[in-house]
Amino acid sequence: MKELIAKHIVDQYELEESSDILTIKTHKDSLLGVMSTLKNNKELDFVQLTDICAVDYYTYGETEWGTKEATSTGYSRGIKPSSHGRIKFEHKAKHTRMKNRFCVVYHLLSISNNNRIRVKVYLSDEPPVIKSLTPLWPAANWYEREAFDLFGILFEEHPDLRRLLTDYGFIGHPFRKDFPLVGNTQIRYDPVLKKIIQEPVDITPRVLVPKVIREDK
Repeated sequence: MKELIAKHIVDQYELEESSDILTIKTHKDSLLGVMSTLKNNKELDFVQLTDICAVDYYTYGETEWGTKEATSTGYSRGIKPSSHGRIKFEHKAKHTRMKNRFCVVYHLLSISNNNRIRVKVYLSDEPPVIKSLTPLWPAANWYEREAFDLFGILFEEHPDLRRLLTDYGFIGHPFRKDFPLVGNTQIRYDPVLKKIIQEPVDITPRVLVPKVIREDK
């Protein structure tokens, strides 16, 4: 498959060798050319778009918890036995922060060749903007609307780019890493006004990192 891609794709791209499936990384300006070749070239024949999703790398590289290793004691990542047998918190080394905050990920299927491929496009703009794939695959419509709704990614030339999962008038994009876990507004019924009203949320923001690490007794 790598040889066929090198043979037929003339647009800017690079292969990601360490992925679980064959993965192409390309620039957003080359996306339509790469995708058109993957779909329409008969030797490649990736005729089916199976998924579009997005990734937010906003806090990547700043987490306090390790993501590669777990302790042999069965405890959670981030703690390990000390020399006297107790459990202590271990601050893991940080990852390298991503240059581009967002990534749009496409998954394609070639039914005739029984092959799958992943295509990644990294975006650094704010707001992030990329071309819509609806001219190539009409099925991209709702996938792109979902990515717009949850991540705020704008798809140029989309025929009907509006929210898909959140309510009318929703503020923000809930899958962004800097979106508050408790939200920005809350809805309740006001018995005096006898109607549903929206107001600023009054819940204490949640914290993901544990405040206390218990010692092993």
